[in-house]
Amino acid sequence: MTSICGMQSLKFENTPYLKGWASVAGKKEGEGPLGNLIDQIIEDPYFGQESWELAEGRFMKQAAMLAISKADLHKKDIRYAFAGDLLEQNTATFSGMKELGIPLFGLFGACSTVGEAMSLAAMSVAGGFAKHSLAIASSHIGSAEKQFRFPLEYGNQRPLSATWTVTGSGGFIVSKEIGPVKIQGITTGKIVDYGMEDPMNMGACMAPAAAEVIYQHFVDFGSKPEDYDAVYTGDLGEVGKKILLHLLRENGYDLSKVHGDCGIEIYENETQDTHSGGSGCACSAVVLASMIIPKLIDGTWKKVLFVPTGALMSKTSFNEGENVAGIAHAIFLEGVR
Repeated sequence: MTSICGMQSLKFENTPYLKGWASVAGKKEGEGPLGNLIDQIIEDPYFGQESWELAEGRFMKQAAMLAISKADLHKKDIRYAFAGDLLEQNTATFSGMKELGIPLFGLFGACSTVGEAMSLAAMSVAGGFAKHSLAIASSHIGSAEKQFRFPLEYGNQRPLSATWTVTGSGGFIVSKEIGPVKIQGITTGKIVDYGMEDPMNMGACMAPAAAEVIYQHFVDFGSKPEDYDAVYTGDLGEVGKKILLHLLRENGYDLSKVHGDCGIEIYENETQDTHSGGSGCACSAVVLASMIIPKLIDGTWKKVLFVPTGALMSKTSFNEGENVAGIAHAIFLEGVR
């Protein structure tokens, strides 16, 4: 049974579990602080393919297969896949998932996509519609820059507020069967638009949405920051982190002691020249699989609020001067010990 909790949340009584998870990432990510925790590092950014987009699809396929294998399952055991990327019409998702033969829901939540995917996968399992579902998301520096900014060959300069799109994918098997981490509940975010127009400052675009969904989660669950060992946003970076903490402090919540950001964790910003940090659908997905879940399993953390964040834009919208709104989704995770 699942109960509606407050304005935007669900609390799962029939708790879904994370049974398998995997992270696959590129060379730059492998050289970062989490490199030795990522399941597979792919040195070739093309992953043997002829384009960035096809390479990204292969990253997703590899993460899916690893997650399924680590859950001791087979493709035929997965009832639904909830998957997405940053590209037009989910190009990477469709190229990566087409050979797996799993019923697919293609999603778009920008860099928050893995949160959307996990939420829907958890709902499918908790509602009794699936025994095992796959949640997965991917991104690639080459395909993202080509679509949203400038092709890599152009060699444009990036402002200090910019982030570096993570090349890789993170996949998660959400299951009815008991696993080492359970999904206690979710809080679905709203689109929040503070009038930002700069696609090179996505942290500022996304921070208000992250603040909104975290605030609403606390209200809906009757909780507070100190109830969690960590609250991890997806890819606000150094700029967005400051804005988030300020906005929540104005609303009565001091997140400073428990807040972390996946975009800050995945790179060493100064030595790797990533400016404000990492971004992309793979950013939060890879950090969740490689760092957050292991800490829940070994008992370092007991409860984590995982909040992937996304900047909602297309190459058409920002070139026409439209605002870059944000969205974020919160997943309440608890280790089983």
